[in-house]
Amino acid sequence: MADRLPARMREFASYLDGLLARLDQGAGWCGVFWQRDPDGMQACLDGREAPPWDVVEALLEDLGGMYGRATATAERERARALHAAALGAHDARPGAREDLADRLDVMLRERRYAAERHAGLARLLSAPAPGTDTDSLRTDLAWARDDHRRATARCDELRARIDELDRSAALSSPGRDAAPAPARTSARAVPPAPAPADAPAAPRRRRGGARFAGLDADQGAAPAAAPGAPAPMTPDAAVRRTPRGARFAGAAQPAEAAAGALASADEEAGAEVAGAVGRLARLRAEGRSGEAHVLLVELAGWPAGRLPLLADALHRSGLGADWATLLWESAALPAERLVDAADALAAAGRDTDAHRMLRQGVARPAEQIGAAVLRLDGEGRHREARALLDACVRARPPQEAARCAAAGPRHLVPLLLEAALGVSEERHWDLVHALRVAGHTL
Repeated sequence: MADRLPARMREFASYLDGLLARLDQGAGWCGVFWQRDPDGMQACLDGREAPPWDVVEALLEDLGGMYGRATATAERERARALHAAALGAHDARPGAREDLADRLDVMLRERRYAAERHAGLARLLSAPAPGTDTDSLRTDLAWARDDHRRATARCDELRARIDELDRSAALSSPGRDAAPAPARTSARAVPPAPAPADAPAAPRRRRGGARFAGLDADQGAAPAAAPGAPAPMTPDAAVRRTPRGARFAGAAQPAEAAAGALASADEEAGAEVAGAVGRLARLRAEGRSGEAHVLLVELAGWPAGRLPLLADALHRSGLGADWATLLWESAALPAERLVDAADALAAAGRDTDAHRMLRQGVARPAEQIGAAVLRLDGEGRHREARALLDACVRARPPQEAARCAAAGPRHLVPLLLEAALGVSEERHWDLVHALRVAGHTL
């Protein structure tokens, strides 16, 4: 088995084995990773997988604790180079992009859960009930914070790998009208970080969000919240998108009353947006980046019509990098809501943001995109269904786009071909070939 592995993956596995041999296997982060995901650790030592970079950096932190910071610093450059080479070898294998998209979907759910868990624990600690074990809550909060940091770093790493595969696919096929890969926001990427000061060195309880590598998509379901924790945060249930235009029943109102209601709703939305951006600016100024990201996750769930307002307010406040993060978060919305959000941005003249959100959103497993298109079409939302397919055939290689048809070949194959023809004749024939290879009758 080892002889059939790419040389770069074997080389990193050998390096990792040597690094672990210098560490106390039951202490520090090394002990945490062995406790939480022994199968994942073994897969990396066997060379079958490469761990996320935050895991390698945590192990180097253990090394620094035992042999001094200078030793860990000297080791980091070599570890980084070997790790990057191993990832490249892993991603060169067939089916790698689909695998990465599946893992990204899992990690986005992990990050959202960690953000909700952090917010719930923070609320409990802000006004603890009599008899509450606040020390335990603080420990749980520290782990939730670390879970979120690691999930964020892993999402960034997975997106960068997907972007690189897309760029390579476009360059290897001259003349293709491929959509550009989404711009990376490396300056905003949350770096891997050690556990907060109030976190224990070796926890006794398992935590779902910081599982070692998130290697199995089946492990993506979020664990249940702790007893007594509040429900995950959601946007204000009272906030609803206000129907506009004469096609709504409100046309029976007097014109003045209808106009007044719309103005009131717009004023309320503006006030909510201004308040949220003000809170975000304060969190950034105070260096509370974890809480700032929790807020951005919450804003991604707001009604689609508020996204353009948020974009304007964030840019006016000098928080343009947070707008890029909010776009990433919104791209993880269910496919139907993703299209609504992109529509709202396009209607406000933010076509570039709308296209970027759709490109990022179709990084999810192709089968999910196909199922969403079927639902949209079944609900009579034909334009939205075609917008989703258009983004898919533009942003993904033909063999990956062809997988969308698995959810309903008879209905989806013609729609996919129609979308591909709208891109270019070459993309259309590439997809014809990919569908035939996948066994679909045209």
